[in-house]
Amino acid sequence: MQKLQTYLRMENRPIIERMISSIIRFIHQETAGGVVLLIAAVAALILSNSPFSYQFLHFWETHFIIGTRDFNIDKTIHFWISDTLMAIFFFVVGLEIKRSLVLGELSTVRRAALPIVAAVGGMVVPASIYLALNSDGEAARGWGIPMSTDIAFSLGVLALLGTRAPLPLKVFLAAFAIVDDIGAIIVIAVFFTETINWQPLGIGFALIASLLAINFMGVRNVIPYFIISAAVWVSFFNSGVHPTIAGVLVSLTIPLRVRMDPEQFVARGRALLNIFEQDDSRRIRRGQLALTTGVQTRVLDELESATKQVESPLQQLEHALHPWVAFVIMPLFAFANAHVIIDSSLLAALTSPVTIGIVLGLVVGKPVGVILFAWLAVKAGVATLPRNVNWAQIVGAALLGGIGFTMSIFVTGLAFMSPELVLQAKAGIMIASVIAGVGGYAIIRGSSN
Repeated sequence: MQKLQTYLRMENRPIIERMISSIIRFIHQETAGGVVLLIAAVAALILSNSPFSYQFLHFWETHFIIGTRDFNIDKTIHFWISDTLMAIFFFVVGLEIKRSLVLGELSTVRRAALPIVAAVGGMVVPASIYLALNSDGEAARGWGIPMSTDIAFSLGVLALLGTRAPLPLKVFLAAFAIVDDIGAIIVIAVFFTETINWQPLGIGFALIASLLAINFMGVRNVIPYFIISAAVWVSFFNSGVHPTIAGVLVSLTIPLRVRMDPEQFVARGRALLNIFEQDDSRRIRRGQLALTTGVQTRVLDELESATKQVESPLQQLEHALHPWVAFVIMPLFAFANAHVIIDSSLLAALTSPVTIGIVLGLVVGKPVGVILFAWLAVKAGVATLPRNVNWAQIVGAALLGGIGFTMSIFVTGLAFMSPELVLQAKAGIMIASVIAGVGGYAIIRGSSN
C-alpha cells in the first residue's frame, strides 16, 4: 500500500493533471454526493423565497417535447426529471440491489438477516404511526413517505464521522437502506398504479425478456441494453405503471458475470506488459515527447480489452452512472422539488396531521422500528451484531435512517395531488431529516469515544 501511495503521489505531475486528480478524488468521497445534494436543496429553498420565486417555481412547468412529429412525448421539465432521470436513479439502485444480493451485503442469509429484519421494522412502524394520525382521505395515501431512507445523505453524515464510524456500521446502514429502497419500489409499483393499459405493459415485459435473452447469449456490449431499455421505459410510461419501475426491472437483466477471472487477467496483463517493455527500444523519442510503436499500441488495445473483460457490464454501468446520479440527477431532483415557501401557510402546515405524522414516523418510528426488530432478531438468534459495532451505534445508524429527503419527496409527488398536502409533507420531511441527521451524528460520535 505504501508503494502504491508513493507511486500515486502528485508532486511531479503537471498542474492540470493535479487539478483533475483532485476533482476525481472529490467525486469518490462518500460525503461529496450528500454535500452537493444539500447545496441543491438549500438553493431551492432560497430561490423559492426570493424575488424570483414566481419564475423559479413556474420554470419547472415549462413543456419540453422529445420525439418526432408523429410520435412524441410532450411533458413538463418537472416530469422529465421526476419520471425519466429518476428512472436512471432507480436503475442504479437496482444494480446495487442485484450486486448486493449476488455478491455483497445481502448475498447470504447470515449477512442479510440483520439489515433485512431491521429495514422491515423501519418501514412498518413509521407507516403505522403515520396512518394512526392520517387514517382517511387523501392524506392516508402518504403512509409510504416516512418509510424511505436517503442513502446519499445518511451515508454522507456517517462519513463525516470518519474512523468513529466503523466500516461494519456503514455496511449495515447501506444494506438496510437498500432494503428500504426495495420496499419503496414495491410501494410505488403496487399502490401508486391506478389504471393499467395491458398492451404496452405486455410489450414492456416482452422487451425485458429480450434483455434476459441477450444476457443469456453472452452479449456484453451495453449499447443493445441501452436501446432496448429506452423502449421498455416508453412501454411502461404508456401502460400507466410508473416508469421508474422500468429502471429497476431492466437493471436486473444486466450481466454480472465476467469473461475473464482475476487470475487470467493478471497473467494476461503481465504477458502484455513484457511485450510492451521488450519493444520499448524502438520508440521514437524527442526530449519529453515519445511515440509508442505499432506493437505497443496493439498491446495497449489488448490491455484495454482485458480490463473490460475482467469487470462485468453491471460493474461498468454502476461505476459510470454513479457520479451522474450523485452529482447531477439527485441534486437536480432536489433543486426541482425542495422548494417550500416560508409564509403563514407553512406555519399552519407545521401543526397538520400530515406533517406531524411524517416527522414522528421518520424521527421516532424509523429508529424504533429498526432497533426493535434488530434486537428481536439478535435475541432470537436469527442474526448477530456486526463486528466492532455496539447497540449505541446501531441506535445512531437507525436514526440516520430517518433522513428520508429525496426518496420521501419522490413518494410525496406520487401520493398527493393537493398542493396543500404536498407542502405539509415537504415541511415534515425537511424537519425530520435535519433532526435525524443531527441526532444520529451526535449519538454515534458520543458512543465512539
